[in-house]
Formats: sequence, C-alpha cells, structure tokens
Amino acid sequence: MADKPVYIPVATLQGFMRDVFLGLGVPPEDAAITAEVLITSDLWGIASHGVGRLKQYYDRIKGGLQHPVTQMRVLKETPTTAVIDGQLGMGQVVAHRSMRMAIDKARRYGMGAVAVRNSGHFGIAGYYPLMAVKEGMVGLTVTNARPSIAPTFGVQPKLGTNPIAFGAPSDEPHPFLYDAATSITQRGKIEVLDRAEEPTPAGWVIGADGTTATDSAQILRDLTTDSAALLPLGGAGEEMAGHKGYGLATMVEVLSASLQGGLFLSAVTDIDRQGRPQPLRIGHFFLAIDVEHCVPLAEFKKTTGDIMRELRASKRAPGCERIYTAGEKEYANEQRVRAEGVPANANLQKVIKTMQQELGLTRYDLGF
Repeated sequence: MADKPVYIPVATLQGFMRDVFLGLGVPPEDAAITAEVLITSDLWGIASHGVGRLKQYYDRIKGGLQHPVTQMRVLKETPTTAVIDGQLGMGQVVAHRSMRMAIDKARRYGMGAVAVRNSGHFGIAGYYPLMAVKEGMVGLTVTNARPSIAPTFGVQPKLGTNPIAFGAPSDEPHPFLYDAATSITQRGKIEVLDRAEEPTPAGWVIGADGTTATDSAQILRDLTTDSAALLPLGGAGEEMAGHKGYGLATMVEVLSASLQGGLFLSAVTDIDRQGRPQPLRIGHFFLAIDVEHCVPLAEFKKTTGDIMRELRASKRAPGCERIYTAGEKEYANEQRVRAEGVPANANLQKVIKTMQQELGLTRYDLGF
C-alpha cells in the first residue's frame, strides 16, 4: 500500500547517519566515510543502498557480527598490487582505504589493484570508481555477496548479486559511471518493494519449482532458505542471454574470491548451518588506472565525452524521448534530491525512529 513519504534534508540525514555510527562506536573519520557512501546512494536514487540499508549495519554492529573499529591487515603487497584482510571491519571503510591504496599505486606506477577478503557490505559499488575518476583515473570495482542468483538452468541461489562498477572521466558535467548488479535486480530492491508493500515484477525471481515469484515478503524469506533465487541479467535460460549475466556474475566471484583466498558462493553467508547469524565475510576487488600514463587527461576526457554525446545523439526508438549514457540519470537525480530531500515512507520512518530513540539522537528533526 502506497503512502505519502516525508522528505528529509540531505545534510540532516547525512549528519544523522554519521551520528548513528558514532553512537555504535565507529571512529569519527570512519563514521563520516560510511555516512557519505550511504547518502551518495540516496542522492543517486538508489534507495536500496542508502538510509534504507542503515538498520542492517546497525543490527550487525549491535549483534557483534561486524566490528565498528576497522583494523585492516595487509597480507601481501607489491608496487602495483595488494591483498587485504578486512578483519570484519566496516565494509565502506575497508573499501575506501583499499581504493585509496589502488589510486596511490596507480599515481606512481600507472595501475593499482587491490584484492580484499573478510570485509562487509560496502554500499553502492559505484562510489569507489568515482574516487578514481576524481583523481583523473579510470576505476573498476567488483564485489561478491550473499548467494541470491541462480546459475542458468538452475533454481538454487549460488552467486551473489555481484555488481560491476566502472567509472571514467569525461569533459561533461558528470563522468561515465556504470554501476549495476549482474542479476536483473538485487535483494535491496525487493526490500524496498516489501517496505512499500508492493509486489516484485514477474520475471525477476524464480521459485524452487521453476515458476516466477512475485510476493516480495515471501521472496525475502525464501532467499534465505534456497527456495527462491534472483535471475541473472537476461533472465531464465539462454533465449534472452541469461547465460551472459551468469558468466559475468561468475567473473566477479573469481575476482572477489580467487585472487585473495576469500570465501565464495554458498560460503558467503550471514547464517550458519544451525540457522544462527554469523559474520558476513565478503570479498572485493579494486582497480585504478592513471589516464596520464596512457594519453593526456584532457584528450581522454574529450574522447569519452564524444562517445557519450554520439550515443545520445543516435536515432531514437519510436515513442522514446531521449537516449541516456551511464551516470547521467544519477547526476540529474542528485541535483533534484539536494533540492527536495531524501524520501522516507512510513515503514522506513519507523525503522529510523527506532534507531533515533535507542541512541538518543533527539536533536534531529527528521520531519516525523
């Protein structure tokens, strides 16, 4: 059932999320980083990974499943590569430091690659390539996740949503920034639909009997018992190229597990064999390429911009108003959200209010 959302000012919500993490024992700098990653998701219109995800981190820290103080350990390092153990710290902090390391290596040697194991959920993957873009670099980030995607011709969730995020500088007001799961949708979008009491579109999820599933609340329960699975990009079978999404998800799994000796597939779970909560040990991979080691940055930006402009200027399909390039909608959405605020429906308001009351953050007027 739809409800009228309350719009929370961006600065207010970002400060509130930072103070939630501070209240949980996260150090100030790390709390600021984590809140920034979350608010960026809301700014881009990715409701599944912004304030809507805050309670998940809140519960994991309170439950002792994730450490509020991040103490990464370097397992192996060369001038251009590193392997990191996140030691169950804050995923956003682990990811931020790891991409920073990749950027620093790329600045000196042209390319930097960092593989991470034993981390936590790090929010939107697209935040980290953007760090490289701001430094005049190309950035790539991938991560594995809890099992949710079925392999082609299968019904059991084995692969995570395993996003691929890629960013490149351009001479436009925004970079080229691609960030997408290798499944048709992600668990977070179904969580958003569940909070809004709306069904999941047919064709996104397959049940154990091979038929499509649409009950959002039931899907979320079934994903935890292997009774439902998300479908890879392209959908079920090979007719619409579902095997390509399956292959990309597997590629991400290799980069997120094989390089760093991390957990993979069914082992990446926050539920143990007895059905009890356990720490989530996720793997990531970060790559930064310094453009100036290949071509002048201005030339790279113009070429990338020309690519984007030519694509947008190509012939449109009947009835379609315009063509977009990756990162453009997020840029436009950010301008709108900064002016209007972040929407919070009734169910999300209740969750936020619970955290606010438990931590005594009564100085925040969130509008509800």
